[in-house]
Amino acid sequence: MLMNMTANDHDLLGEFTREHAQDAFTALVDRHMNLVYSAALRQVRSPQLAEEVSQTVFTLLARNAPKLKSDTILSAWLYQVTRNTAIDVIRSEARRQAREQIAFQMSDMNDTSPGWTRVEPLLDEAMESLDATDRTAILLRYFENKSLREVGEALGASEDAAQKRVQRAVERLREFLVQRKVTVGASGLAVLLAANAVQAAPSGLAAAVAAGAVAASAPISTSAAVAITKTIAMTTLQKSIIAALVAGAVGAGIYEARVASNLRAQVQALKQQQEQQVALSNQARELQRDRDRATNALAALVNENAARKKGTNEVLKLRGEVGRLRQENAQLGATNALSKATATPEARKMLRDMQKLGMSAIYKAYAQQAKLTPEQTDKLNDLLADHIMDGIGQVTAALRDKPALEEINRLFASQETALQQQIEALVGQDGLAQYNDYTKDLLATLSADQFKGMLSGTDAEKDQKASQLRQLIQQGTQTVVANAGLPADYQTVPMLNLANIASEQQAEQSLKVLDDIYQSAAAGAGSFLSPAELAKFQEFRTTAISNSRGALSMNRAMMAPISN
Repeated sequence: MLMNMTANDHDLLGEFTREHAQDAFTALVDRHMNLVYSAALRQVRSPQLAEEVSQTVFTLLARNAPKLKSDTILSAWLYQVTRNTAIDVIRSEARRQAREQIAFQMSDMNDTSPGWTRVEPLLDEAMESLDATDRTAILLRYFENKSLREVGEALGASEDAAQKRVQRAVERLREFLVQRKVTVGASGLAVLLAANAVQAAPSGLAAAVAAGAVAASAPISTSAAVAITKTIAMTTLQKSIIAALVAGAVGAGIYEARVASNLRAQVQALKQQQEQQVALSNQARELQRDRDRATNALAALVNENAARKKGTNEVLKLRGEVGRLRQENAQLGATNALSKATATPEARKMLRDMQKLGMSAIYKAYAQQAKLTPEQTDKLNDLLADHIMDGIGQVTAALRDKPALEEINRLFASQETALQQQIEALVGQDGLAQYNDYTKDLLATLSADQFKGMLSGTDAEKDQKASQLRQLIQQGTQTVVANAGLPADYQTVPMLNLANIASEQQAEQSLKVLDDIYQSAAAGAGSFLSPAELAKFQEFRTTAISNSRGALSMNRAMMAPISN
């Protein structure tokens, strides 16, 4: 480890490339994390998204390490990749909504000087206007606090030449800012850069990113997929989104392939709809520009008042308003991590839309079998999404109040009865019967469809084996559910039974039922699966149980009460 602390970037990259050494890569991440995180944060304006950008940047470094030239200045390379990655994030509509959701959180981060408040939003655009050598000089001198001698060595120049280049680069930055009506002297700008350009990343982020980047850069085999899933570090925002998807039964481990295929079709349809909303998007961007202009005008007024030592009352009013807004933002925090991530109506709508999208993918085949009209299909997906959202509330209450298992089952049974009545009113008794049959066989359908990709033979042979496996799982489900004394309509897909999140006891029972069903199917599958395929199915069973248990635990943690 001492070698990693004293070795230069090139040596560490070489060690990582040759030996895939985790320690060497971790040392690189520790060394440059603050630079990457700070650059990302200035552009995406969200701590959570800045963590996500940092993860992506270092993952790209791990993947591209063998391709970097020996004369590459790593801080300059990382800064440029961070800039490009942040721009991609900003362009995403979903990320824009997420940024709006947490915009108030940024008020806690603005305790810097008024000069920096005006410089910070333009800094990375100004850096982009410099040529590569000038930008590298600024990064080394002010972002990494290198001496002029060290800057010169990195650029292949003398200390005097490095000083002149840094001074010239600072002056060009200052000219860029002046053109945008931000007046600051060259010496003052240098002081601001040295004091504020880089801030400490959250504790523990570097270690998590290093582990995740190395794992994500390695070739992933089928057998290693589960281990790597546990290794890759997820940021706070990613965990919130994954938990929301899992709560809607989109992210359960054994069903990912089928759902992903259906979701791609849904996303394509959504893209076509978005193309029809260009005019509204342009109007929204214009309003956002107006808001930004108003914000800049307000900042200018505050600075002017401070400079003239006037407007004291106005400043006090503004401070009071900021305090009020911070208090309101704190009150938005609910009792658990999931509700904190969906504290605004826009975020809650986004979560609900995710549930509807997931339900439409899972029940698409049912809608076709039952010959539902487009209106009926859309209404059914609304009912299922609302059912999931209501269930999340029930889970949160159960984790807080900790009722007995019988009470938990009673609550969710009542909720399921209400859903059944709504579906019957929508599609009639025959349609409800088809819905229940489809739901009862959902485990068999999804499991057989995904395992089909692991079978050998022609497409026709794979279809035949998958059909036989589906029948075995259906038969096993009936037998296991009956032997366990459970109702015939017992939900065998763990993530579709929200009582499993509310109660660990219920979850363990559900996972045992799932394991027994798979073992029953495996016992009869030897007649048509080869020994190698049968071994794969056993591995499939183990992975399914492990992923389902992990998903249930993660959702329980997201919905469990925490302090604000």
